[in-house]
Amino acid sequence: MKKLIDIENWDRKEHFLFFSEFSEPFFGVTTRVECTRAYESAKQKRISFFLYYLYRALKAVNAIDYFRYRILDGQVYEFDTIHASPTIRRPNGTFGFSYLYYCEDEEEFYQKAQQEIEAVKKSTTLFPVVSGENVVHFSAIPWVDFSSISHARNFAQPDSCPKISFGKLTEVNGVKSMAVSIHVHHALMDGLHVGQFVEQFQAVLEE
Repeated sequence: MKKLIDIENWDRKEHFLFFSEFSEPFFGVTTRVECTRAYESAKQKRISFFLYYLYRALKAVNAIDYFRYRILDGQVYEFDTIHASPTIRRPNGTFGFSYLYYCEDEEEFYQKAQQEIEAVKKSTTLFPVVSGENVVHFSAIPWVDFSSISHARNFAQPDSCPKISFGKLTEVNGVKSMAVSIHVHHALMDGLHVGQFVEQFQAVLEE
């Protein structure tokens, strides 16, 4: 479900109109999140660390209304729920795009996500499933402890979905952390809202 935002009476009207005209309206930041407790919890529960932090990233995304805004045919809509469209690596080194439903029930999310991941791994196409606009494009690069990242973009294709990437898990003096890159559409949100996501994500990682 989604609802139309009244742009004329929206407090971001000028921001929306200004940044919507940019050939590249996305901006991005890269930061680090501490995940010592999260990693240990995932291992104790015998859960994929990727799915463990992905669930929490989605939980943080859905807690912030700005991350649920999307631009469709020049109009702004707020979706009730945002799901995940992460890249899934196959044994042969290629990857496919997936569509993982966000469920408030954590165990249900893991169960459905694992089924989807296995289906993508067995497929041979880049797009084995159909996604939608109410997603965040996720990717994991567990081989690289990056300090910045850019994304391939087709500027002719309308796109307002946030892109969040996770880097290599590192450990220094017993503290585990990883890089997180967040790219978002500036017509829909600002650095303040990215900061809110990072704060919320860090909080749920420490639950």
